[in-house]
Amino acid sequence: MEFVMILQLLIVLAALYVGSRYGSLALGAISGIGLAILVLGFGMKPGTPPTDVIYIIIAAVTCAGIMQAAGGMDWLIQLAEKLLRKHPAHVTFLAPLCTFFLTVLVGTGHVVYTLMPIICDIALKKGIRPERPCGVASIASQVGITCSPIAAAVASFVVISNEFGFDVNNLQVISVTIPACLCGLLAAAACSYKRGKDLDKDPKFQARLADPQMRHYMYGETASLLDKKVDKHAKLSVYIFLGALAVIVLYSLLQIIGCDIRPIVGTGKLADDGTEVMKPIGMNIIIQIVMITAAAIMILFAKASPKKAVAGPVWQSGMVAVVAIYGIAWLADTYFSNYMPQMQEGLKGIVTNYPWAISIAFFAVSVLINSQGAVVVAMLPLAYSLGIAGPVLLGVLPSVYGYFFIPNYPSDIATVNFDRSGTTVIGKYLLNHSFMMPGLVSVIVSTLVGSLITWIVY
Repeated sequence: MEFVMILQLLIVLAALYVGSRYGSLALGAISGIGLAILVLGFGMKPGTPPTDVIYIIIAAVTCAGIMQAAGGMDWLIQLAEKLLRKHPAHVTFLAPLCTFFLTVLVGTGHVVYTLMPIICDIALKKGIRPERPCGVASIASQVGITCSPIAAAVASFVVISNEFGFDVNNLQVISVTIPACLCGLLAAAACSYKRGKDLDKDPKFQARLADPQMRHYMYGETASLLDKKVDKHAKLSVYIFLGALAVIVLYSLLQIIGCDIRPIVGTGKLADDGTEVMKPIGMNIIIQIVMITAAAIMILFAKASPKKAVAGPVWQSGMVAVVAIYGIAWLADTYFSNYMPQMQEGLKGIVTNYPWAISIAFFAVSVLINSQGAVVVAMLPLAYSLGIAGPVLLGVLPSVYGYFFIPNYPSDIATVNFDRSGTTVIGKYLLNHSFMMPGLVSVIVSTLVGSLITWIVY
């Protein structure tokens, strides 16, 4: 039995590894090969696809994609650029804050690609080594995922936690993750402030600067969106989107203070006296309804083109995330659900004495599968089944971001390409890259602060 269990685990890991190497839709599709081997080859009972989470992602991504199609994303990036160009000397701290809050707003880190060349340009023209703000800004764009009320990771945590008896909503989750992750990012920015050699003392940069053609490549053009016209419909789409977020937060806030306004509906189950059990509809349903409604309002009043939204990077990256979570989570649930008694027995001593150690498992799995939402969906049920308390898991939620460790994620690769100075790099030995230090500092500090907050609050 142990040999078969290990063999099947290797199949799961191989599917995740190969999928991550191909990237994009392959993350979920190649997981299907592993699923087929486990179910059709070994006869394992198939797990349950995370449909509730997938529906939330589809609704949120549709709304954000429609806003992008209306031009709202350009306006948000213009506002961020104005802030950065007004205070160029502080770009190492301001750039990660801008990318972080953009991700918090729209629920995906893929919105920052337009801002990244602007960050590089501002740093270079100010004489600041671009690696300093660029490395931590790329990290910040992904850190914001566990801080967004509409992101897959947060939605997944809430849905799964409620199923396992930890009654928490989106607002309660981000009230822990936002301050924790901000502390982590500020620590990473502080560590990056004097990172590497100044440009005037860097022989590699000076050699590039000595080449007239390379000098023109680095300094000849200015990356900017400030000259791009933003009309009233673009601004309206942002207001509608922010209004939708405010409605979601309001429902969560009223729930916390004991004034729950969610509709009460029947569950289809009968109580002991024969009457139907009634309960408020879940926040996952609220989020879906609000996001889809907001998307429709943008189409009707902000002149957003649905065809343009489907062709945009926000909607496309969101649908890739749906496929990834669908395949990865289904594969992981199939394996874990079939071996839950053995895992509970084998890991019981560790998680009983050191429940925080589950953060190491979260981080390690994230290195493999490049999706925070997928890590939560795949690993959180296992963590609860091992007896780890909900507040502990909420505290270590920032640890689900580990895919910076191997620099193959699109935002990191794009940042390297956007930095015309050549200071943001993937090192010769793969792991000595520009994102390792800020990533480790951010995740470790965020996890420690998050754990401290939940220890105090709960």
